Amino acid sequence: MKTRAIPIFLLSFMLLLQGCSITSHTLDTQAAPGKASSSADMERMLAQPGPVDLDTVVSADWTVRLAGLLNLKNPQAIQAGLQDRDEPIQVYAYLLKHPTRGNFLVDTGVSRKVIAKPEDYGLNWLIQRVMHLDQLQVRTSAAEILAPLNGKLSGVIFTHLHIDHIMGLPDIGSGVPLYIGAAEASESSFKNMFVRGATDQMFKGKNAFQKWHFQPDPQGQFDGIVDVFEDGSVFAIHVPGHTVGSTAFLIRTTRGPVLLTGDACISRWGWDNSVEPGDFTSDHETNLKSLKAMKALVARHPEIEVRLGHQH
Repeated sequence: MKTRAIPIFLLSFMLLLQGCSITSHTLDTQAAPGKASSSADMERMLAQPGPVDLDTVVSADWTVRLAGLLNLKNPQAIQAGLQDRDEPIQVYAYLLKHPTRGNFLVDTGVSRKVIAKPEDYGLNWLIQRVMHLDQLQVRTSAAEILAPLNGKLSGVIFTHLHIDHIMGLPDIGSGVPLYIGAAEASESSFKNMFVRGATDQMFKGKNAFQKWHFQPDPQGQFDGIVDVFEDGSVFAIHVPGHTVGSTAFLIRTTRGPVLLTGDACISRWGWDNSVEPGDFTSDHETNLKSLKAMKALVARHPEIEVRLGHQH
């Protein structure tokens, strides 16, 4: 029986549907620092004072569509009668100061260079329109956040690699280590085809990614936990769903424990009502599971201060 070759146009279409990874930037063969931990070990540490100073910086004010922030098809959102509308949010960067390991940014904030000339950084007219980039107003640029450090930045830690979390990269030195979640840079998606060029441009000339080496949590509370500095001060928590490599961070600060959810939960309403983010979430069911796991952690430890992806 003779088999027919797949026409080239059909093969191309099939490949198009499969999409691509969010970036082709180099992945270091060396894993990110830290050791696998567990929810039991992490939670055991929360009653003790922490060594880390953590500053939340509002890098920009922004207005976007609510459908991107919340899954309006979630039964909770439907019951509440939520309709798509413009919603004010903010873009954050977190400056983490460890007493012995140095200064780190969690996400990058925004560079004024990107807003002044978005085309130079791969943000074409379509991306600008979808992102509502004209509604983004910079308050404190990445360069302004870093200026007091006199170039002493030990690394950038990403909750995930969506454009609004990497727009400060033009202000960050090429030799700074970059840390990402498991499979964050390799997940294939059709949506990535529209942003990959911009993502690659942002990371051009930067260090290769190092990714966290997660192992299953023995208590089954999370998909994986890493003790980042191996001293119980900062824990990376795998919270997939918004992206496959989305990572939250539980930080034992000098003022008490703080949970950075990243975009596993973007809005205050989403947190209060257990509704996951909307249009740009890759897997709603998995994201909702991650959100509920974080809420359960905070319910067990109400002393944790929660800092959401884009709202207070």
